[in-house]
Amino acid sequence: MQGALRIARAIDRMTTGLGIGVSWLALAMILVGAYNTIVRYGGRFLGWNLSSNLYLELQWYLFSLVFLLGAAYTLRQNAHVRVDVLYDRYSAKTKNLVDLIGSLVFLIPFCVLGFWVSWPAVANSWSIREGSSDPGGLPRYPIKTVILIAFGMLILQAISEVIHRLARLRGLEEEPGESELRI
Repeated sequence: MQGALRIARAIDRMTTGLGIGVSWLALAMILVGAYNTIVRYGGRFLGWNLSSNLYLELQWYLFSLVFLLGAAYTLRQNAHVRVDVLYDRYSAKTKNLVDLIGSLVFLIPFCVLGFWVSWPAVANSWSIREGSSDPGGLPRYPIKTVILIAFGMLILQAISEVIHRLARLRGLEEEPGESELRI
C-alpha cells in the first residue's frame, strides 16, 4: 500500500501544479476579456475596427482551459459540488466509503466513457486540422485535445482519491487537515 500511496502523492503533486498553472489562466482570460471590451467600444468611438475574432475565441479557449483542466484540481481540493445533503453529517469513515464507491462506480466510469466518446471527434479534428468558422479565428483541434487531457487528468486524480480513501479506511493515512489541501 505504501507504493500506491507514493503514486497517489505524485499524482496529487502533478494535479496541484496543473491547478496552480491553470489559476493564472483565469487572470489571462480576464485581461483578454477587458481588452476585447475596451477595443470594441473604443473602436466604435474612434470609428475603427480594433477587435478581432482571434481575441474573442482566445477568451473562450482560456475559459475552456480553466474549466477543463481545473476539474482534477477541484477534485484534489475536495472543492467540487456535492448533492448529498447528508454528507456533512457522516463520520470520516462513512465519508471515505461514500467517496470510494462514488469514484469507483460513477467518476472513473464516467471519465472513461467521456474519453472514449470524445476520441473520434478529437481525432477527426486533428485529421482535418479543424479551424474556426469565423475569419481570423483560432484552430479548433488543439483545444479539442484538451478534452482528452482533462478526462485523463480526472481519471488519474480519481485513482489517487481511491488510493487515499482505501488507506484512510485501513488506518494507514490520517484525514487531511484543511491546510494540507488548500494552497
